[in-house]
Amino acid sequence: MRKLVYYVGASLDGYIAGPDGEFDFFPVSEQITAWICDRYPETVPTHVRPVLGIEDAPNRTFDTVVMGRGSYEPGLSLGVTSPFAHLRQFVVSSTLPDAEDPAVTIVRTDPRAVVRSLKEEEGQDIWLCGGGTLAGELLPEIDELIVKRYPVVAGAGIPMIRGNYAPTLFTPTATESLDDGASITWLKRNT
Repeated sequence: MRKLVYYVGASLDGYIAGPDGEFDFFPVSEQITAWICDRYPETVPTHVRPVLGIEDAPNRTFDTVVMGRGSYEPGLSLGVTSPFAHLRQFVVSSTLPDAEDPAVTIVRTDPRAVVRSLKEEEGQDIWLCGGGTLAGELLPEIDELIVKRYPVVAGAGIPMIRGNYAPTLFTPTATESLDDGASITWLKRNT
């Protein structure tokens, strides 16, 4: 069975974006960019891949992405209607109009049911791209976390997971530290 993996970048204090959705405060170094391109190239938006020289990189871990409106809209503001054309794309939103691109499926209700159905299919794992509210709603379905921790404190913003009080145990399985101060931790859900 495929897993739902929340692969996300966060500040030291647990924010994935600023109060207005800004993410330009994350110190993205050449080292973390190279690490992402090597380990998870499919998480780089399609329109950015040629700039980084990875346009032909295979999907190593994920073949499907699930994201909220706040993760989808930055691309739309640049005219990018299919930000991850190399993946199956699902955008969870009750307020977005129909997708401009046939490669993008808008999920208006019950994202948990959609994720459960995707998990039953053959293929690679499913990447939960964000945001925090969607991660809170999908917490019962999240099998693994991969948290890139950037060496910055945001002070306020969109938390990594926003939802109801629901303590959920995860066990760290690996941690990697980069010279630029970023660290990556892999965690599996306790069963």
